[in-house]
Amino acid sequence: MNTPLSRRTALQAAGATALAAGISGLTATAAHASGGHNSRPKLVTYPRPTAMPTNTSFQVRVRSTPDGTWQTLDIYRPQFEEINATTGSGKVYNSSMAYFDFNGSVEVEVTYLKGGTTKARVRPDALGITPELLGDTLRFTLDEPKDVVVQINDEIFDALHLITNRVEHHVPSADDPNVLYFGPGVHTVTGNVLTVPSGKTVYLAGGAVLTAQVYFKDVEKSRLIGRGVLYNNPGGAILSEGSKNIRIADVIILNPAGYAGTFAESQNVHITRARAFSSRGNGDGFDVFSSIGITFDGCFMRNSDDCIAIYCHRWDYYGDTRDITVKNCTLWADVAHPINVGTHGNSDAPETIENLVIKNIDILDHREPQMNYQGCIALNPGDSNLIKNVRIEDVRIEDFRWGQVIYMKVMFNTKYNTSVGRGIEDVYVKNLSYTGTRANPSLFLGYDAEHAINNVTFENLVINGLVVADSMKKPTWYYTTDEIQWFYNEHVTNLKFLTTAEAEAAATS
Repeated sequence: MNTPLSRRTALQAAGATALAAGISGLTATAAHASGGHNSRPKLVTYPRPTAMPTNTSFQVRVRSTPDGTWQTLDIYRPQFEEINATTGSGKVYNSSMAYFDFNGSVEVEVTYLKGGTTKARVRPDALGITPELLGDTLRFTLDEPKDVVVQINDEIFDALHLITNRVEHHVPSADDPNVLYFGPGVHTVTGNVLTVPSGKTVYLAGGAVLTAQVYFKDVEKSRLIGRGVLYNNPGGAILSEGSKNIRIADVIILNPAGYAGTFAESQNVHITRARAFSSRGNGDGFDVFSSIGITFDGCFMRNSDDCIAIYCHRWDYYGDTRDITVKNCTLWADVAHPINVGTHGNSDAPETIENLVIKNIDILDHREPQMNYQGCIALNPGDSNLIKNVRIEDVRIEDFRWGQVIYMKVMFNTKYNTSVGRGIEDVYVKNLSYTGTRANPSLFLGYDAEHAINNVTFENLVINGLVVADSMKKPTWYYTTDEIQWFYNEHVTNLKFLTTAEAEAAATS
């Protein structure tokens, strides 16, 4: 690829075949968006390829405020699964998703076409958006891009997921030899795997849909970016193995046949504003194995298994996992955990998961009947893993269907493990709040004295408005955890609950 490529040649070089029309429709939009700042449009919408399934529960319109022209959004059909706790079978539900870009502020109008609307909710609740409800139509304003869920009459699955970005400023050229460019339409790749060379960018334009797995294998400084969709990808949507300095941004992952993303034996990988929806068995969002310096920033995840899972060894991946950051994310787990840490490791050569930061997270739902797989945030080392140096801060947990707020267990789960985890050490949880009534008691379970939980501190833990602290008023014979119906066993040492004032005083003493 030593000479500039035309758009057609760029698509052929990627092994892509366009199955839907619309490439010409992107040209003006992309050119407009890539101009100077003052010339950029305030609102950009994208066509859904006709081959893509849709859902008919909602009509969505959007306009720039205060008096822009209304534009109708195309609706995609994500799918989600719910497990029957009696039979173990799973039922798949259709849902709705739309996306657009904007600068400034926009007014969003959502009409529930099934009718019978009595109430509407725009989540996360922390955004403080109260929609104006006019019969079956509701309106609200977004002053900056946010990913939100619109729920009508508390419907869990028949909901609308709105994905928003700022208008693109620098759009890669389809003629750039370092760009594998996919324009609007549905694209396939021979063998269903798009292998990305070092230094190359895969660009999915708005309205593009790619049905192949994007594979980074032993490469450096490669990217996957754009407003397009990865759909129904065999083997999972994104796979990074042995790669460094990888950047993934803004893409939407819809119903992959596997994990939305696997990051294994990789270093310095940043996943920014990626969104993932899944319904299939083992439909994890993003999983990390034996990697260093992985950051998830601003992602929206709704998955029918763990949204984000962080492990050491599994399959052919070996080594410690260190310096992992999950921040500014919104998580919804229809099955299993929003965040799960520690299950898989190497019993023959024990590994460590350390320096984990979880910050500024909204958890919208969690549904898991099995006690061993509960926890909006779960630290569960098995396979001789040690988890240490964990910082959890500014986490807002809304009421969920079934599970625990937080779960720490040094485990020997014989389904997955060949040995007990070594332990959990040095966990600091600050400004975690839960508002709701359906949470099971949170459990903190060391395995034995040699495989224990040591040094866990909660600062400003707020459960239904109650600040939980060892100094709170309670019967003298009560444990602090009795006040919120949590439990820890005798293999948990130095568990503390502090107010912010107490924590600040201790830091200065």
